[in-house]
This record gives sequence, structure tokens and C-alpha cells, in this order.
Amino acid sequence: MSDLKLHDIDLQEFIKAVDQCKGQVYLVTDEGDKLNLKSKFCQIIGLTQIIRGGMVSEAKIKCEKPEDESLLFRFNLYGDKILDEEKK
Repeated sequence: MSDLKLHDIDLQEFIKAVDQCKGQVYLVTDEGDKLNLKSKFCQIIGLTQIIRGGMVSEAKIKCEKPEDESLLFRFNLYGDKILDEEKK
């Protein structure tokens, strides 16, 4: 599990991307806390700390599965277009 840094992403689309992940996805805070983003409760708590104007300014993410890390990496580069491809 390696760190993936996400920058300037749309929050709603990011949650959709996390929901498509097959394994656990964690938000890692600057203090070292890990919040499981597959949990809606943790999404609310964790993401409110890093939101600015409806966008995630920066986040450190850890994924259990390499394919989930690949999905979120591509999401970071190409945005929500990647979500439509994953559904096919």
C-alpha cells in the first residue's frame, strides 16, 4: 500500500470513484490517522477537514488493492471521465 496524493478534485465525483473501489480506501491525515473512506461516516468526518469551496484541495490516500490505486490515480488525472469507462 503506497500513498497516493490527490489534488483539486470534485468531491461528489471522488466519492463515486471511492464507491467503485473493490478494497478499502483510507484517507491519511497529517497526524497519521487513517479514516476508511468506504464508510459513509468516515467520509463525512475525514473529508470535511480537507474541503475548500466544494473541492478537495489535497489528500493522501492509501488503497489496499493496486487496481483501486490505479483507478483513483487516473481519476486524479482525467476526472470523472474515468468513472464512465470503469462502468463498461
